[in-house]
Amino acid sequence: MLSTQFDVIVYGASGFTGQLVVEYLSQHYPNSKSLKWAMAGRSVEKLQQIKQQYQVDESIELVVADAEDIDSLKSMVASTKVVLTTVGPYQLYGNELVELCATMGTDYVDLCGEPAWMHEMISKHQKAAQQSGARIVFSCGFDSIPFDLGVYYLQQQAKQQFGHPFERVKGRVRAMKGTFSGGTAASLKATMKAAHQDPAVMRVLLNPFSLTEGVEGPAQPHGNKPLYEKEFNSWSAPFIMAAINTRNIHRSNYLLGHEYGENFVYDEMIFTGPGDEGEAAANAVANDKSMSGDKGPKPGEGPSKEEREAGFFDIIFHGSENGRTLTVSVKGVMDPGYGTTSKMIAESAISLVQDNLATKGGIWTSAPAMGNKLIDRLIARAGMSFTLE
Repeated sequence: MLSTQFDVIVYGASGFTGQLVVEYLSQHYPNSKSLKWAMAGRSVEKLQQIKQQYQVDESIELVVADAEDIDSLKSMVASTKVVLTTVGPYQLYGNELVELCATMGTDYVDLCGEPAWMHEMISKHQKAAQQSGARIVFSCGFDSIPFDLGVYYLQQQAKQQFGHPFERVKGRVRAMKGTFSGGTAASLKATMKAAHQDPAVMRVLLNPFSLTEGVEGPAQPHGNKPLYEKEFNSWSAPFIMAAINTRNIHRSNYLLGHEYGENFVYDEMIFTGPGDEGEAAANAVANDKSMSGDKGPKPGEGPSKEEREAGFFDIIFHGSENGRTLTVSVKGVMDPGYGTTSKMIAESAISLVQDNLATKGGIWTSAPAMGNKLIDRLIARAGMSFTLE
C-alpha cells in the first residue's frame, strides 16, 4: 500500500481524456501543496511520458493500477480520498473499481454515459456506499453536468420567483460545436451490443426512470422524431445524449426528494432552425447513424487542441406553467466533450475533497451531490456560465 494519502488520483491518466485532466490539474493545481493529486495507469513508462509532456511538477506521484489486477486497484483506492476515472467503457472496465470504492469508503467520479451499467451498479452497491460513506458520482462530464445542473439552476430560479418549481421543463441545445472521441463511440457500441444480447438491458435503456430505484413518474416525451416548436420558432431534432441525460435528471429529482415534483416531465432535443432548411436539418440529424458505425474514431483518438479550443456549447432550459415561463442558459467556451469535460470532472472531484459538502455515502448525480458549490466552481474555473435569460 502507498504511504502517501492523496486527495485525488486520476486513473487512466495516459488515455486521451485522462491526459486533458492531467493538463488541467497541472495548470490550476500545479503541485501537491495546492492539491495532493496523482496520476495512475497500467504503464509507469507511459505515465512518465505524459508527466514530461505536460511539464507536471515532480511532486505529483505516479501510481500503477490495472483494471485486470484487483490488488493494484485496491491499493490505489486505499491511497486516495477520490478516484477520478476516465477508463471506459465503464461496463467493461469499471465494475471492480466501483465495488472497491463503495466498500472501502472512497469517493469516485467518472464520465459514464452508460445507463444500463449505472442501473446495475446502483442495485449492487448503493447500500455498501451508504454504509461506508463513499460518494459515488456518475456522469461528471458533458453528460450530464450541464444538463443536470441546468435543470437544477432553473428550478431554483422558479422557486425564488414563483414559490414552486416547474413540472414541465424542456432542455434544448441551442448551438454546439464539438467532436466525439473513440472512447465515446466505444461506450455506445458496448451498450448497444449488451442490449441486443440481453432484453433486460434493452428494457432498462428504454425506461426514463431506470435510475430511480423502482420509483416512476408520468409518461415522458420520446424526443425521437423531428418536430417544429412554435414557442422557439425552430425545428428540433433528437439529441444523442438525451438517453443518458434524462435518466440522470430524473435520478436527481428522486434523490432531491422530488424537489421538481412527482409529476415532473423533461425532455431534450437540439435546435436545427426554422423553415424548410430547419426541417431538412432535423431530418438529417434524426437519420444520422455515424456514431454506431465502424468508420468513426477509435479509443484513444479525439479532437485536436485547435478543434477543442474552437468548440463551444449553448444549452437552454425552458420551464412553463399556467402562462409563466423562465429560461436559463448554460454555456461553455471549449469543445464540450473534451475541452470542458476535463474541467468538469476535475472540479467535481475537487469539490468532493474541498467543499465541505453535506452529501452522505451513496450513488449520486451531480446536482444533489454538489449543487451550487459545483456551479460556482464551473463558473470560476471551467469557463462555464449559468444565466437567467
